[in-house]
Amino acid sequence: MIKLIKMPKLSANMESGLLVTLCKQNGDDVQKGDVLFEVETEKVVSEIESEEDGKLVKLYFKEGDNVKADEIIAEIETAE
Repeated sequence: MIKLIKMPKLSANMESGLLVTLCKQNGDDVQKGDVLFEVETEKVVSEIESEEDGKLVKLYFKEGDNVKADEIIAEIETAE
């Protein structure tokens, strides 16, 4: 099953975030709790963790891209 990973809305007025660091790449195995990427907003840099075990099969953005809140960043293929 494919799970979509979206840019979280980290504050009430957040419209987008800067994708600072990709901690996983296409083809990497991921475990629940692994840091997938770091996002910079106006106030802070936040680590975004996986909520699923599986394999990262597609990244839609690269480091340095500005991503709108709720936009799909990646796909994880899970066993479920």
